[in-house]
Amino acid sequence: MKSLFLVFVFAIFLQCESKKFTRCELVQQMRSHGFPEDKMRDWVCLVESESSRTTHYVGKVNKNGSRDYGLFQINDKYWCSNTSTAGKDCNVTCNDLLTDDITKAAKCAKKVYKRHGFNAWYGWKNKCQGSLPDISSC
Repeated sequence: MKSLFLVFVFAIFLQCESKKFTRCELVQQMRSHGFPEDKMRDWVCLVESESSRTTHYVGKVNKNGSRDYGLFQINDKYWCSNTSTAGKDCNVTCNDLLTDDITKAAKCAKKVYKRHGFNAWYGWKNKCQGSLPDISSC
């Protein structure tokens, strides 16, 4: 019985563990998902400012009661559904944005950007308009 409990705890630990990308791993992932090279430094800065390059990051509750999810900190008020059914503008669940496979998160982030630009993210507005990270070695 004790060993069954330990297996259960270990399984939960594995599910809770998130991926923290290095800067160059993030650049490689974003290139593979079609992010434009001329905006790559902005995207990297945004992700570093919003989630510290961590896939499973869930932000604190915002003033309006909404939350931000995942690598790109996608907001659940408009973009992802907090139920088990995909929905809202990105047609995903918020949990879909917390996986190490960033395919759905990348697609949704690009949709947010297409509508609102980088100004949709406070992390970018507050930290990325002066200097952008160096990705020349990536």
